[in-house]
Amino acid sequence: MKRIGILSDTHGFINQDIFKYFEECHEIWHAGDIGTIETADSLAAFRPLKAVYGNIDNHIMRVTYPQIQRFVCEEVDILIKHITGYPNRYDISIRDILKLDPPKLLIGGHSHILKVQFDKEHDLLFINPGAAGNNGFHKVATLVRLTVDGSNMKDLEVIELR
Repeated sequence: MKRIGILSDTHGFINQDIFKYFEECHEIWHAGDIGTIETADSLAAFRPLKAVYGNIDNHIMRVTYPQIQRFVCEEVDILIKHITGYPNRYDISIRDILKLDPPKLLIGGHSHILKVQFDKEHDLLFINPGAAGNNGFHKVATLVRLTVDGSNMKDLEVIELR
């Protein structure tokens, strides 16, 4: 069983409450627009970090982190990509993957809009954790925590940062 902290769109800013909320987590997964290598390093020093680069991330971030992370946690197939779109409105860059070999958990960022939705068509859970940084139109910064236990995803929590 693994407890996971999920965030996106930090844009180079780390709210110190992130560390409090992710204290019980085994890993942190970042869905892009990290902002700076220092931001990524700060998260990685706290917990093991799986991350992808986003559209605002520079060349250093792009050689350090991939555009897509696909891996298995416990028994769950996970795909993280910054720009994914949403169920029924997926970005063209991800449609073929979803058609041919969909994951069980798809995590995206980019929109700064928190969304958790089960996609019946592709039999997957979609999570966009919103934006954890202080740059963008969002009014409330958000995080997600999730437990992966074997093939089950459970105990999902949405956290609003102040």
